Amino acid sequence: MKSSISAAFLAAALVACAPEAVPVAEPPAAPAIAPFPASDDVHPFTIGDFQAAALRDGGLEVANDTKTLAINKSKADVDAVLGANNLPTDKLSLSVQPLIVKTADKVMLFDTGAAGLFGPTLGKLPATMTSAGVDPAGVTDIFISHAHGDHIGGLVTAEGGLSFPSARVHMSANEWAAMQADTELTPIVVAINPRVVAFQPGADLVPGVKAVDIQGHTPGHSGYLVTSGDQSLLYIGDTMHHSVISVQQPDWTIAFDGDAPTAQASRRALIDSSAVSGQRIFAPHFPFPGLGRFTRTGDGAVWTAEAH
Repeated sequence: MKSSISAAFLAAALVACAPEAVPVAEPPAAPAIAPFPASDDVHPFTIGDFQAAALRDGGLEVANDTKTLAINKSKADVDAVLGANNLPTDKLSLSVQPLIVKTADKVMLFDTGAAGLFGPTLGKLPATMTSAGVDPAGVTDIFISHAHGDHIGGLVTAEGGLSFPSARVHMSANEWAAMQADTELTPIVVAINPRVVAFQPGADLVPGVKAVDIQGHTPGHSGYLVTSGDQSLLYIGDTMHHSVISVQQPDWTIAFDGDAPTAQASRRALIDSSAVSGQRIFAPHFPFPGLGRFTRTGDGAVWTAEAH
């Protein structure tokens, strides 16, 4: 009996002397990423925890003469599609809006607008970025879909310097090779060469950004899938140009496509897969801000823009 009492006393004493348990602190929450301020030229939105915005660079118009977006069709064919969607039949309007995305440690720009390469209706990106509160020196990464002027013109200043001096410039290896071979682009190539990071199709580039191989438009045309948590956005570059013609008639030949049959197949495949999955889309040439989804209708699909 004595030993039992002693053991009980000792156990009680040890409990009394034991230090109190200290609650384990929860790790501090990641600081919230400040949203972009909204304006007529800046359309902010979110992708999971990421802050994003469409940035207006401007727009352009081309004649509805079957020489650009429907070169294998008659004007009557094009007029019928435009008219059925309550659009004018004398001209085709295209918007140009790069995408910007902020994460906890990166400021990422997808394409850079036209700068001075396409006349006065384009080249607003620097002013738009100021409205959005973005310092060009703070951009960490640029993702180029392809090397056409309305997507790479903004990489350099009017004086030939880097518009985004701290940014790595990501583009596919095939696109970079084609860009280097184009003598008209030599000034831009020379300026960005130290900053270029060439990748292979489908590569994971930085946390939250994956390259998507979308063939046909140029030798190394790429889209980009931006993912945060359970939300994602697919930046489609120039897979499509017009929110009605390109979507409702993906087999109509676009003059800008280097390999038209492949580009047409890519359009069909992207529309079909995205309509089934509900993938959210960013289309840099669709009406500003270029956000929406493809919705299946009968044997085809239509573009359903997000309300804004």
